[in-house]
Amino acid sequence: MINTEIPLVNVWMVTYNHENFIAEAIESVLMQQTNFAYKIIIGEDCSTDTTRKICIEYQKKHPDKIELLLHKNNLGSQKNSYVVHHACKARYVAMLEGDDYWTDPLKLQKQVDFMERNPSSSACYHQVKYY
Repeated sequence: MINTEIPLVNVWMVTYNHENFIAEAIESVLMQQTNFAYKIIIGEDCSTDTTRKICIEYQKKHPDKIELLLHKNNLGSQKNSYVVHHACKARYVAMLEGDDYWTDPLKLQKQVDFMERNPSSSACYHQVKYY
């Protein structure tokens, strides 16, 4: 049975033609070590490669962690981003594009801990490396 409770964190992910990257992006979220529930919301925008197939395979393996928004027509990046954002119902939203990935398994935990300790903060971020 799938847990229908709203998690503390939604991971906002948009993807289009990211077949070479999407698995690593999803895996980098699934490796997160947290003391709270999170769910990945993926907006797959009618990719012309195997991105959709890869996303569906991951969702089948992790139905409690992944929600797929499989559009019938290509929405374009702005509308896809909006639809995914609108689907995020959690207290916190972490953004990760389908061609990026996280390297720290404690990333979400560290950021939630910061936000909980600093209720006047409205956002937090981390350093990035460009390759």
